[in-house]
This record gives sequence, structure tokens and C-alpha cells, in this order.
Amino acid sequence: LEEPLVVRPTSETIINHMFAKWIKSHRDLPMLINQWANVVRWEMRTRLFLRTSEFLWQEGHTAHKTQEEATSEALQMLDIYAEFAENAAGVSVVKGIKSANERFAGATTTYSIEAMMKDKKALQAGTSHELGQNFSKAFEIQYSDENNELQHPFQTSWGVSTRLIGMIIMAHGDDKGLQLPPKLAPTQSVLIPIIPNEDSKSVVLETVNKLHEELRESYRIKIDDRDNISPGFKFNEWELKGVPLRIEIGPKDIEKNSVVFSRRDGVDGKFNINFDDVSTKVSETLDNIHNNLLESSKKFRKENTTHVDSYEDLISTLNGDPGFVTCFWDENSDDEDKVKAETKATLRCYVLDEEKTDKAVNNENTQGKLAIFSKAY
Repeated sequence: LEEPLVVRPTSETIINHMFAKWIKSHRDLPMLINQWANVVRWEMRTRLFLRTSEFLWQEGHTAHKTQEEATSEALQMLDIYAEFAENAAGVSVVKGIKSANERFAGATTTYSIEAMMKDKKALQAGTSHELGQNFSKAFEIQYSDENNELQHPFQTSWGVSTRLIGMIIMAHGDDKGLQLPPKLAPTQSVLIPIIPNEDSKSVVLETVNKLHEELRESYRIKIDDRDNISPGFKFNEWELKGVPLRIEIGPKDIEKNSVVFSRRDGVDGKFNINFDDVSTKVSETLDNIHNNLLESSKKFRKENTTHVDSYEDLISTLNGDPGFVTCFWDENSDDEDKVKAETKATLRCYVLDEEKTDKAVNNENTQGKLAIFSKAY
């Protein structure tokens, strides 16, 4: 090619090449770079959204004067990813630290958020890495400190990708189809006119359009006024697409000055709302749906997490019913490889901020840290 084309799995090489040019003085720090980019991975077996040959992601790269600043940055990003997963996507996650086996190449510490999907497998939903001075030394990134002495900065990198779409699908979906969290759903609510005959058509559509005008400034809302398919077909289609809230309006509802709400999560069945209260009740209902999705995700993970106190129980449990298995573990790469060979499960993370230690299942003479093992995507 006339110009070199770099196909990359991540941007450390490119970013650090530029950091070496940009960072010369302590006044240049901290340097905080964020980008959205498409990257390429050599995946032997692709899996839609989770492991694809090419995907879009957001990645950050930072450089700091001290290790403490870098640690604070890496943990801040982990918290942001966890907050997004829970407060926007409605998926409960565990924040943790990766073992040496699972750590990002070149990192001193890798943090992750781990979520449980409906099939009880783990999904790594986001990572944040402390890189120490490994990359700054390799790429000869140096700056003059306040004493005019050359120093290598401490660095971090972090990222999430379109894998989060897969997380939402697999954490909330059911036999009816998608179930989208209200804060992220492209369509938060759909208005469906119920028209039993031509005589009622004009008044029903007039009411539906009036309500749509009132709601569309605050919510992402659509009208499904297709007249060539039945209301039942529409109900099923919007459930399949995961729209959080369905609002039905027919002649009898208009007579009662009310509408019918139907939640995608199935809570409360169908219930009537006074026409004057619709806007307020849409807001309350969408918030309630989000809270229910998050609580259901958290409950599902807890119900499918088993704690074991011996290595034998760890292996037998991992080979039994799917789910998370917790134990106290003494860091040992060979032992991790052995567990993976016997069960196909990996050590997902050591639970962050868990101070309790206990006898390690892989070394009874050592106090181990609380770890989560699971089969994963």
C-alpha cells in the first residue's frame, strides 16, 4: 500500500508512540486520552456481539506522575463502567481484580466487572488496567519533573465495547424476545390504538395522537397505527423487540378517561391509568421497570452462586450445575490451569474490596482471597 495500514487489536502501540512525542514535561501530566475506534481480533469462533472479528469500542489511555494517581484513575473508570452497567443497563455486576493468568499483557493490575448471563455463564463486561511503567519504559516515554530530572510516567488503559449489547440481550432476554432497559431502549413506549370498527377510528386516533404529542418531548415513543394487522400481533411484535412499556387505547378506555399500561417485564399484568396522569405514570413505570430488571439480575446471580471450602468441591461444583462458584484461593497459575483443564472454568476475578481471607482451597497452609470461578464467554 502507498500508506501503511495498521490492523490492530488495541491501540497501546499507536497511543504510546504518540505519548513519547507529546509528553516532555511534568506540566503535560496527567495526559488523558479517550477514543472510539474499530479494532480487529483474530477470533477462531465468532459469537455475535461477544467475540467478533471486528468491533467498536471505547478505549482510554492515560499517563500520570505517580502510581497513586494511576491507581485512582483505573479504579475510577472501573466504577464508571459498573455504574453504567447497573444504572443504565440494569445488569448487576461484580467488581474484581484479575489473576495473573487473566491479566492484560503488560499490566501490573487488571480490574474487571463480571456479570452473570441467563445461562449462568460469566461475561467480562469491562476492564481497567494499571500498566505501571512497563509501556512508558518500552516506548521511552519520559518527562522532566519539578527537579528537572527525567522520569517515566505511570499509565492506565481501559475499555468497554459493543459486547455490552450482548450483555443486555443475554442478561434480560426471555422466551418472548428482547427485554430492553428503559434508559437505553431506542423506543421506551409504544402507543397502540384499539379500533374495533370504523365508527370509533377517528376518535381513537385523535386521542392517541394527542397523547403522543404530550409524551414525545420527554420519552422515546412511537405510535403503531398499522391497520393491516391485529392488536395481538402488534403486542407480540413489540414484546419481541423488547419495548419496556406498551400503552393501549380503545373506545372503552376513552369513555373511562383512561389508558391501559402493559409492562414488558410482566409485573402487574395490564392496569388502567387515568388519562391526566399518563405522563407522570410513564416516568414512574419506566423507573420501576429499570429497578426490577436490576434487582432481578442481582437476585439471579446470588441464587446461582455457590461457595465451596475444598478443592474437590470446587471441581465437582464447576462440573455440575452452571453458575458462579466462590472460594478462598491462593494465587497459583499452575493450579488455575489445572482447574481449567478439569472443568473448562476460569478464575473470573478476586472480589474487590473483600478484606476477609480464609484457608485457601488449593493450599490449606495459606490464607486465600475470595475468588469467583465460572465458565465464561
